[in-house]
Amino acid sequence: MNESAVRARGVAKRYGAKEALRGVDLTVPTGSVVAVLGPNGAGKTTLIEILEGLRSRTSGSVDVLGVDPGTAPRRWRDRLGVVLQGNGDHRGWTVATVVSEFARYYSQPRDPGEVLRDVGLEEYSRARVEKLSGGLRRRLDIALGIIGRPELLFLDEPTTGFDPEIRRSFWKLIGRINAEGATVILTSHYLDEVEALADHVVVLTEGTVAASGKPDDIGLALHLPSRVTWRQADGDYSVETDRPDEFVKSLPDGVIADGSLSVRRPSLEDRYLALIGATDVNQ
Repeated sequence: MNESAVRARGVAKRYGAKEALRGVDLTVPTGSVVAVLGPNGAGKTTLIEILEGLRSRTSGSVDVLGVDPGTAPRRWRDRLGVVLQGNGDHRGWTVATVVSEFARYYSQPRDPGEVLRDVGLEEYSRARVEKLSGGLRRRLDIALGIIGRPELLFLDEPTTGFDPEIRRSFWKLIGRINAEGATVILTSHYLDEVEALADHVVVLTEGTVAASGKPDDIGLALHLPSRVTWRQADGDYSVETDRPDEFVKSLPDGVIADGSLSVRRPSLEDRYLALIGATDVNQ
């Protein structure tokens, strides 16, 4: 097994005078969950489509599951699972029929009934696809993406239209699929989802990699302040500091009311928004 499911070096894509990607490097270790983030127009969709073999690149090298997607045979595509924002029409078909028909394309598919249970569509198995709500249709998209036991699963905004309970059920499902050995590449505007699922985060801005690392490490170089709050006998206090641990240690003993001390550190969303804002200013 290759150590890297995806290895891209110096990937560029031009549309006339416009550069959608400018020398992007990306490594996705086998068995990992990697989130690709960025504002609209950053190049996320272009990069993902190049990795999926759906779009050509202008220059650079790409290896996905040991194959160049630009010249990959059909059997390579069978090793991928792709959950796009709308996976085809299928009007007139029932949910169970669509999933069963997709399963026939693969040599070792998951059990269609099991997949329907996993995505919460078992009670809708006889419903026609065109009658599904947006959230239920999204669950069907996910079912079709995982039915073939993919080695590499692409998830593009997978939980759009999901309520909080279903989102968390989906996170558990992706965790199980990943634990079975699948590598996952995720795009999402839900930063809590990225924190819950991803081992590694790549942030694109203006077609380049602005940051890459573990979720907890993204944006640390910006030194965003944490907020320390506590209560004393004479009132409530709140201080912003980029060294919260040192600040807490500096507080005099006995002045803080029991249980009142809290430290709010910058979330991934805080750091991501600051990062893309700082990048835009610098560019």
